[in-house]
Amino acid sequence: MIPLMKNTFLNEHETKRALADFIATAGRLSMDVKCIEFERAFSRYQGRRHSVLMNSGGSANLALLQSLKNMGVLGDSDRVGFSALTWSTNVMPIIQMGMVPVAIDCETTTLNVSSETLAARLASSKLKCLFLTNALGMTGDLDAIRQFCLSNDIVLLEDNCESLGTELPSGKAGNFSTAATFSFFVAHHMSTIEGGMVCTDDDELADMLKIVRANGWDRNLRASDQHRWRLKHNIESEFDAKYTFYDLGFNFRPTEITGFIGLEQLKFLPQNILSRQEIFLRLEAVLIENADFIPLDHTHLSVVSAFAFPVLCRSPEIRRKYMAQFAGAGVEIRPMIAGNIQRQPFYSKYVKERFDLSGADAIHQGGFYCGCFPELSGPDMEILMSCLKAR
Repeated sequence: MIPLMKNTFLNEHETKRALADFIATAGRLSMDVKCIEFERAFSRYQGRRHSVLMNSGGSANLALLQSLKNMGVLGDSDRVGFSALTWSTNVMPIIQMGMVPVAIDCETTTLNVSSETLAARLASSKLKCLFLTNALGMTGDLDAIRQFCLSNDIVLLEDNCESLGTELPSGKAGNFSTAATFSFFVAHHMSTIEGGMVCTDDDELADMLKIVRANGWDRNLRASDQHRWRLKHNIESEFDAKYTFYDLGFNFRPTEITGFIGLEQLKFLPQNILSRQEIFLRLEAVLIENADFIPLDHTHLSVVSAFAFPVLCRSPEIRRKYMAQFAGAGVEIRPMIAGNIQRQPFYSKYVKERFDLSGADAIHQGGFYCGCFPELSGPDMEILMSCLKAR
């Protein structure tokens, strides 16, 4: 069988040996110096001022919205646009924060929201915030989307959990927004088993994320910022400050294991991204020769950091044919993320407003994906290319 991902880690044997040695010798495994080192290293890699490590990508999304709500940037009943083709944990935090989710259609050619689909939604529905999902290693026209949001006073956020390493000529995906989230779950670009990150250039938001991450207290802030919070709330002693809680928060703290693995995996990430792009392009060269498929447009991207290999068929009937072809060859496949999120049971329960989403519907009904990772062997590639050929 060709799975979605063969290994838990990049350079699996080396990483597991290093992890075993670390666990055997570490004096502390709760959040400490390795987490801070990983945050700083990830900030350097991504090119953002701050990175705040969380225990999962889903927690990163929830903590980000809670932080913006604590700061008064977002509030109850604010309308938050999101990519209709997405994952549950991009939408659920909008509902959980008492905000109103507004689905925005995605282009079949990119699998993502575009400035055109955003403008179409804004013609009939005002938005306070846009929480994009950069899906499956692809993005929309982020330059134009960013400018559109600036012109319309919309807070732009990116869920970049599936597009770590993807680049446009003007910068990396995840760097076009007030803040972006990342996931290090098993089978993502890099794994810390569980883990997530929020990146931002906003100093105040970074501090609030650290407060939200750890119950609402200030222990993980710089001394100068602790002093500012304590002065504001008349906290007169270090003793009282230890159990003072300034705003709403959660316990989303990672462990030192997360930080250590992150540092190890980050060493291998650049080569991993290049390998994923090479595999993606080899498979795409076969796909575009088959008229049964809708080819994706990534001409606006300078690096395609493929999360998986998406296959978009021109009809549900054609999809059934190729799903059987892949399954018969022993290839593990998945739906195109959560498809049109409006079709999900939780969405029907909590959200009444519906929109026509022709692009997301076409992706929902015609799409699936298979693995696209460096450990694919020569025979694996032959099988995948064979599955993409018309018969």
